[in-house]
Amino acid sequence: MATIIARPEPRQDSREQVDLVVVAHGRIMLVLIIFVAITTVMAARMVWMGVAAGAQAERSISPLPVPQRADIVDRNGVPLARNIDGYAIAVRRDRVLGDPRVLAVKLHDIFPDQSVGYFYKQLTSGGNWNYLRQRALPREVAAVNALGEVGIEFPREPERLYPQRTLAAHIIGFTNREGHGGMGVEAAFDERLLDPRLRGQPLELALDARVQAALEDELSQGVTEQSAKGAAGVVLDATNGEVVAMASLPTFNPNRLAPLQLPPPVMGRDGKLRPAIIDCDMSPRCNRVVQANYELGSAFKPLSIGAAMDAGVVTDLSKTYDATKPLQIAGFTIHDDHPLGRWINVPETLVHSSNIATARIADEMGLTTLPKVYRALGFDQRLDFELKERAKPLWPREWSRLANMTTAYGHGIAVTPLHLASAYAALVNGGVWHPVTVLKRKPGEQLASRRVFTEATSARMRQLLRMIVLSGTGRSADAPAYRVGGKTGTAEKPTRGGYAHRSLITTFASAFPMDNPRYVVLIMMDEPQGSARAPGVRTAAYTVAPVVSRFITRVAPLLNVFPEQNRDIDTTALMPLLHEQAKDE
Repeated sequence: MATIIARPEPRQDSREQVDLVVVAHGRIMLVLIIFVAITTVMAARMVWMGVAAGAQAERSISPLPVPQRADIVDRNGVPLARNIDGYAIAVRRDRVLGDPRVLAVKLHDIFPDQSVGYFYKQLTSGGNWNYLRQRALPREVAAVNALGEVGIEFPREPERLYPQRTLAAHIIGFTNREGHGGMGVEAAFDERLLDPRLRGQPLELALDARVQAALEDELSQGVTEQSAKGAAGVVLDATNGEVVAMASLPTFNPNRLAPLQLPPPVMGRDGKLRPAIIDCDMSPRCNRVVQANYELGSAFKPLSIGAAMDAGVVTDLSKTYDATKPLQIAGFTIHDDHPLGRWINVPETLVHSSNIATARIADEMGLTTLPKVYRALGFDQRLDFELKERAKPLWPREWSRLANMTTAYGHGIAVTPLHLASAYAALVNGGVWHPVTVLKRKPGEQLASRRVFTEATSARMRQLLRMIVLSGTGRSADAPAYRVGGKTGTAEKPTRGGYAHRSLITTFASAFPMDNPRYVVLIMMDEPQGSARAPGVRTAAYTVAPVVSRFITRVAPLLNVFPEQNRDIDTTALMPLLHEQAKDE
């Protein structure tokens, strides 16, 4: 008989446990789904906020990518401009924990050139991400970081650095926010400096940083001594037109560009508004050497005498001209500052700086010779030079007899100081005008030169220029043993309806050594007021000539020109023609 085993009935509590497990599992899955959903939403939100914040920051302050540029160096390889990764200091307003007022005061203590109000505005208004400082120095970054404000950040940005600061600022120029040249060499050679194929090849200038530093220093001392409005100076290699140094005062720091104060636009004759010309008195960025025209006065006289020699008008230096009284011409009176009251010869005309005799010589040349020579020297057009900042000379509207006579002594015609310096190079180097350049010339480079004066005239003018320094108005420009020759120029600044008798432009154009001229040095001063040594005396002999002397003495050895006490250009045959020593102009 089979045994039947009875199955036990399921327990009621087991079913309940299964149901509870199923419910718990479902609840756990629901919580996980909700958690994942929340996490996903939060992550998406954070990503969106990051992108939006980045876009806002980009809109607020992030600069455009700055293109890499080649370095600029002087003739000896000294760096003048280069690209670096610099520091900026920025603030995120929504993260600032401290009191903006207190923070603004602390930032002003670190950057005293910016006001407390400026920093407070940057901390409280504008975009959520604002610059506090660009091109910050490492020590400035460290000082701001020490404030402990979490809302301040220090992004690294590519920037153009000018390691010599203000040195040669007007030649080198600067770059704008987009990384392109704004003026000077940076603008003139923008494409070359941006060319990726040439990025590793520095642009080599003719500039000598040592000579440039000395020129700027001597000019600055001269301006301070004379309480002048400004000054300009240039050093040219007379043999090839290289610009060895060029300075304009006041100057600026291309690492810290101040806002440019532009004059209001002017209404043209056609009724259209045009940008006003920036006056050098208004902007330190103005390069007085090439960007401003001046009537440079008696410094023109050697050029006109040289033209008369080549024209056959002056064949004998002992020939005399009537300087007994002022010269009346077309209702205009030509007079001398220190009249001799007698007939004077050609060397005396230059040594005593006679306007009257110079005008008579120009009158003998007629109306074609002098303007032809001036045109050959480039006085009627913008200088053939790489920099874009070049002024066009002021040429007489009509070359009348009066214009012919007055331009011979530097009145009624206005050129840049670089125009005159290049003309003096031609006058002393054998008579050949060379195009000036800011670049270092290559050995054997062919120049687009032209002959302006004969070699014989150039040789004679070297003697006469040396005599002006030995016995004439240029005596205070002499640098013992360096054989300096040159000419003073003192001219009143033109104004509406005439000339400002108390506002002078003083110039000394020179070359050295005169027995074998290597360099031309021209220094000009705008409205000197006189120094403690000569109170109230504002002529070139007292204002710029001493600056030339100090500068040449200082830099000649740097240019491989060494003092030679027993060497000089021979002027013995001409000295007997001088009957008295000249008074300082």
